[in-house]
Parts: sequence; C-alpha cells; structure tokens
Amino acid sequence: MPTDLNPYGGVFGGWLMSQMALGAGSLASREGKGKAVLVSASDFAFPGAMQVGDELSVYCDIVATGNTSLTIAAEAVARERNGEAETKVAQGTFKFVLLDENDRPRAVAKWA
Repeated sequence: MPTDLNPYGGVFGGWLMSQMALGAGSLASREGKGKAVLVSASDFAFPGAMQVGDELSVYCDIVATGNTSLTIAAEAVARERNGEAETKVAQGTFKFVLLDENDRPRAVAKWA
C-alpha cells in the first residue's frame, strides 16, 4: 500500500519491522502459552530491498529464555511476485515478556 512505502517508492523498513514483530509475537505467545508483550527490538539490519508486490515470509527462532522473557531472532525474506527468486530483506531480535491474567510478568515454563 502507498502508506507502507518510503519516499523513494520502496517498502518502508518500519513496515517490515512490524511484520517481523507480529511473527515473533505469535511464536512467543504460542511457546509461552499465553499473553506475551514486546519489550525491546534490537540488532536490525536490512541487507536487501523488498519491492512492492513481493511476498514476505518471516522466520523466527527462540534464541534465549530468561525468567519471564523470550528472546526471538527474526528473519524476513521477500519472494518476487512472479517468480521464485528470494532475497533476505531484514533481520532483527525481539524480546517478549510473558504476562499472567493480571498482566504481571510470569515465569517461562521450562521445556521438557
């Protein structure tokens, strides 16, 4: 959409970051089995350019766990609209804190 473009007609980096945060948040909620809120985003790089009409895929992995937090690395890959060529367009790290029913931090369950 035009509101998602930078002044040069390319996809705005902030839009890419928001899509990555949505993907990372989905993983945090699923793995944390409940509410997870974003508390920080860091280490962003934009090694490629996404074009209008490209398909975006976001891949996420949990890279660290704290007492109440999950740190998730996210990578965004664009696939050209009418082909198979893919380009890594962004990468970054998100930290989420898990919350209980009273919106207070809760412990991360340990995996078996």
